Amino acid sequence: MADDNANCAKINQEIRENETAKALAEDLGIDNPLMVSDQGPAPKEGDVGTVLSVNISARKGTRKKPAECGYIELVADYGVGDDAHAGDWHRQVSFLAEESIQVARDHGLDVGYGDFAENITTKGINVKGMPLGTLLKVGTATVEVSQIGKICHTRCAIYYLAGDCIFPREGIFGWVVEPGIVRAGDEVRVLELGEGEVHRALSDTPL
Repeated sequence: MADDNANCAKINQEIRENETAKALAEDLGIDNPLMVSDQGPAPKEGDVGTVLSVNISARKGTRKKPAECGYIELVADYGVGDDAHAGDWHRQVSFLAEESIQVARDHGLDVGYGDFAENITTKGINVKGMPLGTLLKVGTATVEVSQIGKICHTRCAIYYLAGDCIFPREGIFGWVVEPGIVRAGDEVRVLELGEGEVHRALSDTPL
């Protein structure tokens, strides 16, 4: 009985915190983050992580699913073949760390790889801390980090379930410098840390 009461109190507290987060965001027009992951120390040249999943979607605005064939092809200056977000812009490939997804799970969400619409799910490397212009070797492809997080103009279902969404702060985007294949289990390696400059024209939407 005592355990049941404690669980109810914990759930009610979480609900109140989430409702407060939503109210603050709506009233002030700003994010009030509940979710923050620990991805380790600041990234440095030579850091290595692992690709846990490669994910695609045929339409924008939907969750991505792990590629049935087990790999994705990164096309030079275009993005992930057969993915809705590929195109002539700087946000050709998206990354999110497993560490970020786990924080969402810890907040009660039943989420998995691709549910935040990331193309590549990583582990063991601090993706959210990478400066713009950082060069990554991902599988056999090379990607330059072109954007950290994004502005959400509309609240997603995850935000309203948990009172927050972690991808707008901790997801990153890149453009494909050199083409290649990426599979689950491949390395993600920092080839060179950027200095805050993106070496590609920026665009709000793919052309």
